[in-house]
Amino acid sequence: MSTVTQERDVRELRLPGLVLGAGLGGFADGILLHQILQWHHLLTSTDTDRVGIAYYPADTVHGLRMNTLADGLFHTVTWLAVLAGIALLYSRITGDRRRVWASRVLWGWMLTGWGLFNLVEGIVDHHLLGIHHVHGGPHQLWWDLGFLGFGAALIGLGRLLRR
Repeated sequence: MSTVTQERDVRELRLPGLVLGAGLGGFADGILLHQILQWHHLLTSTDTDRVGIAYYPADTVHGLRMNTLADGLFHTVTWLAVLAGIALLYSRITGDRRRVWASRVLWGWMLTGWGLFNLVEGIVDHHLLGIHHVHGGPHQLWWDLGFLGFGAALIGLGRLLRR
């Protein structure tokens, strides 16, 4: 593949890859941490948040209903991000779509998007707003920092993959 073709792929695939990666990263967070492991929901730490959102404990029916609603809104946003990423990708790629899906450039940008999702969501929700933490309890800071570290690692892997 020529250098010109590679540079064009990087430009064409950057935004779709970032948006797809952020959406899929949000799905991974919501499905694994919210639903399967049940470590937190979107509003489970609002009793100690920094913005004054009402507390919705996940161990009461009303609290779980509100957290489930918030999680559903979060999943809707991530689903829309995936749809937007696919639409962007489809609009930019007119030929050989099989080559694009096999492209290390696309997957690298997707990993970068997932990592950026983790960094932004981790800094804003876990640290600035304090509305939830990766895994509440005595070691929640370490879980939150690990989440940020994982995001940084994804960005690094994405960069390596794009090279």
